[in-house]
Order: sequence, then structure tokens, then C-alpha cells
Amino acid sequence: MTNRVQKDSWNAHLYDEKHAFVSRFGWDLVELLAPRAGERILDLGCGTGDLANKLHHQDVNIIGIDKSENMVQQAQNKYPRLTFQVEDAVNMTYINEFDAVFSNATLHWVKPPQKTLQSIYDALKLGGRFVAEFGGKGNVQTITDEIIRQVGNHYQPEQFPWYYPNIAEYTTLMEQVGFRVTHAQHFDRPTPLTGEQGLRNWIEMFATSLIEGITVEKRESILTTVEKNVRGALYRNGVWLADYKRIRVVGIKE
Repeated sequence: MTNRVQKDSWNAHLYDEKHAFVSRFGWDLVELLAPRAGERILDLGCGTGDLANKLHHQDVNIIGIDKSENMVQQAQNKYPRLTFQVEDAVNMTYINEFDAVFSNATLHWVKPPQKTLQSIYDALKLGGRFVAEFGGKGNVQTITDEIIRQVGNHYQPEQFPWYYPNIAEYTTLMEQVGFRVTHAQHFDRPTPLTGEQGLRNWIEMFATSLIEGITVEKRESILTTVEKNVRGALYRNGVWLADYKRIRVVGIKE
């Protein structure tokens, strides 16, 4: 999941400890990919390598890339037999190399989307497939709207780090670069966050750009107020549920 716009602020250890659900929710995306033995597959936004390792055990030739050096180092430490590289999805240099490009929980971090899709298209062999899941329109909107409300005048639109398209917008971009879209889905997936501090941990892992430039004391006040104000909508039976809305697509290079 893991391309950030500017500096590498990913805490790979915290990611593995508190946010392993990101990879777990990608397991059925692997089923949609339906990898075949001997295929050469690119895991775009490999994070700490769990899904790349899962693919490796299905006898494919897997390469994992991520823009975060911290994530790539953690992946390489966990799975030293696999190949992981620091690379920006927008500017990949692969040409006709892969049978499939697989991406879980990454592309909502990557801008501009059309340039990224062109880079993915170019990396695929003719007939190759692009299989991805990422945040779609309305993803975590309850959480982010409340953060922005509490930040107030300190917030600037350029601090919003994500790209959350609707189906029509994204599949149109796919078709414009040459993909034949064979599957497109936009669905709700309320996602449990670990522990009583789950919402706060999520914000501190993924949404720090929304509260940049704010003092530690003020930041603490904002997080406490956000927790209080969204609890009625997002806290059920002792568990925080992030209001995830996901897009899942499959495209074929023709």
C-alpha cells in the first residue's frame, strides 16, 4: 500500500504490528489474480512483503516494489530470498516484462493516476493483466471529514494525500491508456482496527499529513475530539471499524 507523495514517513514495524489487516484483506485479491506457475508478476506497492511471499509460494517469479525504503527494507529482512526494490510506480521503466501487475491498497496513494496506469500498461506483456484494489470514492470519509473539521483553518487541500476515484472515472482512465476492463467493483468494507487505540493508530499510521504543522498538544486534543465525535458511527461492540470503500479492477493489455 504504500506510495507517499513526499518524504518516507512509513513506520514499517508499526505497520506490521498494528495494520497487518492490509495484507490479510489482499488474500482474496490474490485469488482474483489467479497466478499460474512460472508467471512473472510485479507486486506494486509491496509494503512489508507478505503478499509477495504468498505469491512466491504459488510458484511465480515475483518482484516487489515500493516507494518507501523503510517498507522495502522490512520486506527484505522478512523474506530474504525474494526480490524487493525501491521504485516509484509513476516512473517505472519496465517494458513488456510481466504477465501480471498486482497491487493491493496502494494506488490511492499514487498521483497522477493516468501516468501511473500508463507505466503499469507499459510494464505488461501483450495479453497481461492488471489486478488491483485500493480506496475508492468515500473511503474513510467519516474519519477524514472529522479530522479536517477539527484542524480547521490550519488545513489546506494539498495536505490530502489520497486519490479516491469512482468506478466511471478510474475505468475511463484505464481504457484511455489501452486496457480492456474486464472487472470493476466499488464496495463497502467496514474494517476492524486493532484495540481501543485502533482509530488513533490508524490516523498516526496513514493520515499524519492532515495534521502536519500542528503542535503536539493541539494534535492530542484533535485526536481525542475525533475519537469522541466519530465513536457513534464507527465503534461497535468494543471495536473500531474504519469506513473503508474499495475499488477492485481487472484490466487486460491489448
